[in-house]
Amino acid sequence: MTLIDQTLPGETLRSLAPAPAGDPAAWGTRNAHDPTVVRDTDGTWYMFSTDAAAGADSVPAGVHVRRSDDLVHWTFVGTALDGVPAPAFEWSQAPGLWAPEVVRWPAPGAAPSDAAGDDAADVRWHMYYSASTFGSSTSAIGLAVASRLAGPWEDRGVVVATRAGTDSQNAIDAAVTVDRSGTPWLTYGSFFSGIYTLPLNPATGRPQTPGDLGALIARRPVSVDRAIEGAFIVYRREEDRYVLFCSYDSLFDSYNVRVAVAAEITGPYTDLLGHSMTDLDTDAALIGTKVLGSHRFGDDTGWLAPGHNSILIEPGTGVDEYFMVHHVRFADDPSQHVVQLRRTFFTDAGWPVVSPQPFAGADAERLAAPVSLAGPWRAVRLAPESSALVNADTVSVAPARTVTADAPERLFDGSTELVRLVVGGADTSGAASGTELDAVVFASWDWANARPALSFSGLAADGVAWFGTRGA
Repeated sequence: MTLIDQTLPGETLRSLAPAPAGDPAAWGTRNAHDPTVVRDTDGTWYMFSTDAAAGADSVPAGVHVRRSDDLVHWTFVGTALDGVPAPAFEWSQAPGLWAPEVVRWPAPGAAPSDAAGDDAADVRWHMYYSASTFGSSTSAIGLAVASRLAGPWEDRGVVVATRAGTDSQNAIDAAVTVDRSGTPWLTYGSFFSGIYTLPLNPATGRPQTPGDLGALIARRPVSVDRAIEGAFIVYRREEDRYVLFCSYDSLFDSYNVRVAVAAEITGPYTDLLGHSMTDLDTDAALIGTKVLGSHRFGDDTGWLAPGHNSILIEPGTGVDEYFMVHHVRFADDPSQHVVQLRRTFFTDAGWPVVSPQPFAGADAERLAAPVSLAGPWRAVRLAPESSALVNADTVSVAPARTVTADAPERLFDGSTELVRLVVGGADTSGAASGTELDAVVFASWDWANARPALSFSGLAADGVAWFGTRGA
């Protein structure tokens, strides 16, 4: 039974049992890395991921595909592409495909183009996939197209390629963003020289300038093995700026997600404290605002090395819904990994924060009655200087204001609300004391206790993120 195949309510993550490695029908979201989720025209969702199969030799290479009607229960439906397409294999000798990015084409928001070409017209979906071998920068990002998410997918060859010893870049981990003017951009890169972005031709989906390897937007120093990858950029019209998500450190045990923002898609990207994402002089662990890392709530499953995220944006009535889609390992058995979706919010200051709880569906997360902030909370401080698993502590949470007879503490019904919170309680006068957060309060599913609950996620002035669940 996998996380998303549970019956809700009544079970916790402790009930998880390993899924058979060679039986995709039993996987759910097991055995998936580097996931992206897109919504089909019929309202269903498709997940595309690296063809990781936990050692299952019977599972074919190629991008793995899952389908869902609710973003909670997922069914394996096959493999897009029959192994590694010949042009990408000839360049990279890759045994499988990594990190697919699937987008509707022309991408939503893209400016119309009069350019002709066989890549335009009837093509509805583009898939950018990576072909490489572990530890090598001789890599290729290829393009496949389809009129339906279910396929069939037709390979259109390599769009960006790098060679070890010639190029400093590493052509893996593609992601597509449409800028404020409607131009699509391809962001990619990893260890070696960092993350790059380049404009694409809206008609063909290929680089506007053939051979362009893009502009550098983020990197890390040799002292930490230049460990950065899995970048994804979101353009936020609300703040008219770009939000960069990327993963630091090792996918095996220490992945964590960092964010930074920029006025232009090409940067410079800076974190909450103003550090540049290309800075090689400041302590490398302190650059980038950490919003998700290894953690555990109570006696429940510990989640290790969450990372390589994409962002699913679901149009809402007035306000869009955001979900971070990422893979994560089981702390008690890091060889086992699973995909999670977590609600993602933007604070009053426009910074992204992530739910402490994996998404369980809107109905499961709905509170039975409004609740107060008062009471015990379990919270995690996502210390940027450490990649170790953090056990949630019991804390008090209060509004960042004095509670008086004229302004009594109000109840929260689970609607998403932007608030100023203090983690640490109140002093003898009733004034809030402790760490003040630019935060969001919302309903969630408390997996440790198998019930809906109130949660928060926020950022302190020192650039450190906190998240927690009431009564966890």
